[in-house]
Amino acid sequence: MNLIALPAFTDNYIWLLHDGVDALVVDPGDAEPVQTALQRDGLRLQAILVTHHHADHTGGVEALRQATGAPVWGPARERMPEPVTRLNGGDRLRALGLDFEVIDVPGHTAGHIAFYCPAVDGTPLLFCGDTLFSGGCGRLFEGTPAQMLASLDSLAALPGATRVCCTHEYTLSNLRFALAVEPDNVPLIKHYTDCLALRNQQRPTLPSTLTLERQINPFLRSRLPALIKAAQTFDAHATDEVSVFAALRQWKNQF
Repeated sequence: MNLIALPAFTDNYIWLLHDGVDALVVDPGDAEPVQTALQRDGLRLQAILVTHHHADHTGGVEALRQATGAPVWGPARERMPEPVTRLNGGDRLRALGLDFEVIDVPGHTAGHIAFYCPAVDGTPLLFCGDTLFSGGCGRLFEGTPAQMLASLDSLAALPGATRVCCTHEYTLSNLRFALAVEPDNVPLIKHYTDCLALRNQQRPTLPSTLTLERQINPFLRSRLPALIKAAQTFDAHATDEVSVFAALRQWKNQF
């Protein structure tokens, strides 16, 4: 299987997965980069997966469906371009001969979902939309800090080798914040240097892995004493796990 991050807009990635003949696409906010890739590589689009309703993830769905006839799968409780097969956490779908599990991950939006496949060429794969970013997490537009913390816990519990396919190139800005929170984190310092080199070559910093994210991502590490102490420098009233997480998220919003 070939996994490709198609750049779109200013900093979006549309994920394309294909076997050389058939393809699926995740969160196509713009149809044009997908159509260009399909034509270039002679691929047939067999499935469109959508994690949440924001326009930069759904804007190209209708054009792709009309051009290819590919069916669309998306969240059960969000506005979607119809027709769409609605999915809840725990549901499964099969595409490209692969079995994907749907995980409910509210927080960024109220009905956000993620798609997890335990084995793509032997390695787990996660399409997580705007819930988990490398070094960060999504803004809380519709959900609560408690919901987002629980959602990230669900994703962090997946196998460490899982490739994390986020949908924005936010990594450097996220890592700059993470370094402000944990300035002595050695894996974080190294990863920031590595990502700087990638971006200087105009290469994606993604996919990440869950093993790496557990080492560098403050939003997956918010229960650690050093992170609690750091959060309390921003909000002295942050004492329990949800208020600490909320303080980190608000700090990032203002960073």
